[in-house]
Amino acid sequence: MLKLTGLGIAAMTGAMTTGSAFAQRQESLGDKWDKTFPKSSRVNHTKVVFKNRYGITLAADLYQPKGTRGKLAALAVSGPFGAVKEQSSGLYAQTMAERGFITLAFDPSYTGESGGEPRNVASADINTEDFSAAVDFLGLHPNVDRNRIGVIGICGLSGMALTAASSDSRIKAVATASMYDMSRSISRGYKDGYTLEQRHKIIDYLSQQRWVDAENGRYGLGYHEVPFDANGNIVKGQRVLPETLPSNADPVLAAFFDYYRTPRGFHPRSINSTTAWTATTPVSFFGFPMYANVGMISPRPILLIAGENAHSRYYSEDVYKGASDPKELLIVPGADHVDLYDQADKIPFDRLTAYFNRHLV
Repeated sequence: MLKLTGLGIAAMTGAMTTGSAFAQRQESLGDKWDKTFPKSSRVNHTKVVFKNRYGITLAADLYQPKGTRGKLAALAVSGPFGAVKEQSSGLYAQTMAERGFITLAFDPSYTGESGGEPRNVASADINTEDFSAAVDFLGLHPNVDRNRIGVIGICGLSGMALTAASSDSRIKAVATASMYDMSRSISRGYKDGYTLEQRHKIIDYLSQQRWVDAENGRYGLGYHEVPFDANGNIVKGQRVLPETLPSNADPVLAAFFDYYRTPRGFHPRSINSTTAWTATTPVSFFGFPMYANVGMISPRPILLIAGENAHSRYYSEDVYKGASDPKELLIVPGADHVDLYDQADKIPFDRLTAYFNRHLV
């Protein structure tokens, strides 16, 4: 499945490019339903491909509400970090399409059905560009009002959504759910818990891993958030999540496991469900902090949604403190981080709908 990406799919389906600069395409890649959520009868679904500014072919699911006329507002959606469009982002996109928006849930570069080699790489820069490339695609769609485009970032793609909005004024409104700042998390640890010594150890580990990869001619796998054992040594691994959940598992690990490793949210193309990132993935996030210019989003609005009991809540709260008006912070009572991936009774879709209807005018 990982090999069946981007241009390979296009070649198999005979998809044709247009004359536009970024070779946007709206050819179907097949409409087989392979999502972790039920298909809605109220929207039309099509698989599409398009290219980002770096020439990487992205794969996406386009959702359009049935029975509408004229040009509509549109939303580009992606996340969580290590997930695919068949999981949480697709659920958000389909639900918002039911509410009158044209939506696009996409796989970031190097993951899922999108192109890019090697596989399973994340980049603070390129994955930010992916959001703007999705805006390119939506803005060329005949049913989209290109002056009414917003983005939704979920979990670890939230930082990329905010970063894209800070440098792309075509994004008229941005919302995040269960935000994770991957640059901060990877380079400083949970709640900035890494010591300076630990940060140097991680940099040294990543630097030495580059020698290993260069000598082997392939990229090893590893944790994107590097843990330490009780003796202060780096812990290495080949899987984001274990095959089985330990009996004494941390509640946060248990919550992620319950989504990615069970029928609730498992998908074979999801890094979090089946494998791990390349071991050197953290390099980008040490070097490039996300949303450093978040103040540039203003006067366009930001909506930050977090669960009351989410271990990641502080990321949304800190962005709220640092962002300029207009901004909103919505804390969902009783919800944890993973609840906002797929629990429809806790995801505030009514608030999201009202927010984008108000600001995408």
